[in-house]
Amino acid sequence: MTLWISSELLTRLEALADADREREVCGLLLGEASAVHDIRTAANLAARPETHFEIDPSVLIAAHRDARAGGAQVIGCYHSHPGGRAQPSAEDARLAAPDGQYWIILGTDGVTAWQAVAQGDAHNRFIPVALASPDSVGQR
Repeated sequence: MTLWISSELLTRLEALADADREREVCGLLLGEASAVHDIRTAANLAARPETHFEIDPSVLIAAHRDARAGGAQVIGCYHSHPGGRAQPSAEDARLAAPDGQYWIILGTDGVTAWQAVAQGDAHNRFIPVALASPDSVGQR
């Protein structure tokens, strides 16, 4: 399985994570099926944002409202692990619904993608997904 995202969007995600190394940054992945067309940043409202993330619900509601009006669908989320690896944590697994949504995680060792499923390899909740850029192989 592959999640398609442009190198420009990946660079934006990395810049967001690099800009705040004290707290987890987070937001939404917008697109269709397995293609990310845009991202929407969100405030991290977690009580302990240095180790947890909670996407501002007003951003999520607005994104779903935009999708109903013909905009891009919410296909997942992203967040950073400023002091850790780009792997789902046990807390990520606890919070993730097995709904097929994509998760991009930015860590000290790079960027990875995952899909939230009922019986996954990572913490019994996520399966790894390859990241690919359509601009590196021609338009998808």
